[in-house]
Amino acid sequence: MKQNDFIEPAEHIKSISEYYFSVKLQEVARMNAEGKNVISLGVGSPDLPPSEYVVEELCRVASCNDVHGYQPYTGIPELKKAYAEWYERWYNVALKTSEVLPLIGSKEGIMHISLAFLNVGDGVLVPNPGYPTYTSVSKLLRANVITYDLLESDNWIPDFEALEQMDLSGVKLMWVNYPNMPTGSNASYELLERLVAFGKKHSIVICHDNPYSFILTDKPRSILQIEGAKDICIELNSMSKSHNMAGWRMGMLASNEQFVKWVLKVKSNFDSGQFKPMQMAAIKALATPKQWHDNMNLLYEQRRIWAFKIMTLLDCKFDNDQVGLFVWAKIPDYEKGSEELINDILEHARVFITPGFIFGSNGERYIRISLGSSATKIKEAYERIADYLVSRK
Repeated sequence: MKQNDFIEPAEHIKSISEYYFSVKLQEVARMNAEGKNVISLGVGSPDLPPSEYVVEELCRVASCNDVHGYQPYTGIPELKKAYAEWYERWYNVALKTSEVLPLIGSKEGIMHISLAFLNVGDGVLVPNPGYPTYTSVSKLLRANVITYDLLESDNWIPDFEALEQMDLSGVKLMWVNYPNMPTGSNASYELLERLVAFGKKHSIVICHDNPYSFILTDKPRSILQIEGAKDICIELNSMSKSHNMAGWRMGMLASNEQFVKWVLKVKSNFDSGQFKPMQMAAIKALATPKQWHDNMNLLYEQRRIWAFKIMTLLDCKFDNDQVGLFVWAKIPDYEKGSEELINDILEHARVFITPGFIFGSNGERYIRISLGSSATKIKEAYERIADYLVSRK
């Protein structure tokens, strides 16, 4: 017996699994190493770079001698001001810089918010289907995960009557996400108003995760547009999808000053600020003109057409009006399940599509395609899947 056989991980580690994409992308990498040339339509990582002037600013500032030290935990003042102006310009939301906290990606913010508000055993309302990190972070903190249903029949929005019938006495946080991932459903102002009212009524902090509001939408929306929302809401936002900066890890949160201070207490014990050249480049990116976003959405529209064709080829049902960086569709009844279907496609067509079960039990009969690859690549994926389906008959 080895000495480390006596060592056990923490109990909260036993309650979670390695992130699905961490595991699955290793499998895809192995297949590619074997020369199988897999087309990955799984992860929502844009394939195009940010604007040239953003990269140029990064390089320009990085060549300076005095920018390589630690930076403020709160982000440099210029970046906070730029985020506030970005919200004013695009969302018509007035923010003081003290109501803004830059983050090393919004995924980091999920952990920081949870650490700032949750005690062991506190309740957390998590959507089903929903982003898996909401659940895994809550479990890591030994909070009580309480799922609430999002159903296609309700256009993937919460059933407030069902929520009111739940025992909400110990609930501290509620995670919401619109435009929704994975379903592509968008939020109306009425929905945002109801979420704010629900949070105030039950003293539940509404955490709105908002990274997709620029992708295939007519106008970006924020829950902070609702009167009084800052009193009870925290909004996470990110430049990953909106500005093609996923690997840069540039995110932020906005809320009232007290909530920001509590989250900062956590954040300041986790990191030592972000590289200043990246912050300066992000400032440039936040000033990106509307035409750039419009051009990106023209590309995404072309990609979505081919994603819809793949879903049609697979006899799936889907909403033509869905928004965001993904296409979500229901698989036919004759298919065993989402995992079996995507594994067959990966093995035989060498195309990786995300199975819906990873987002919760309500996603079991669904699959998701990312628009993070070119229309040419998605078209090739369509052709591979078509050839595979012909050979299967």
